[in-house]
Amino acid sequence: MQIRSRTSRRVRDRIGELSKIRVLLADDHGDVLDTVARLLVPEFDVVGAVTDGYSLLSAAERLKPDVVIVDISMPILNGIEAVRRLMESGSQAQVVFLTIHESSDYVRAALATGALGYVVKPRLGVDLSVAIKEVHAGRSYLSPSIAPED
Repeated sequence: MQIRSRTSRRVRDRIGELSKIRVLLADDHGDVLDTVARLLVPEFDVVGAVTDGYSLLSAAERLKPDVVIVDISMPILNGIEAVRRLMESGSQAQVVFLTIHESSDYVRAALATGALGYVVKPRLGVDLSVAIKEVHAGRSYLSPSIAPED
């Protein structure tokens, strides 16, 4: 009986690992990548981290994440253009922008790429986990400080 209980716990743990949402991070600041990864690792499977838009495209193709977390302002290829190209490539990943930009122009441009989520960095600890779960389920999520457009 005790062996069965231990085996069942191992199986449940393994099933939990397999069902974690796979997340790819893209931000040009290493400290932000580290912070986000530390915040997400207990609940999500962080499959990679990149620092520019071109690297995001190749990593997404190779790693097949469920959700991509992307900063807008990145070198070489900005986040908005990278996500536009990612969507055009047929990627099935859902996208959450994680950025300092709260302007409605940025929000509109980001969501026009097909992204479902937009989280502002000051609300990272409160909003990001919820945003990942929502976009993974096919629903949109905007940080509450972002005013919806009429």
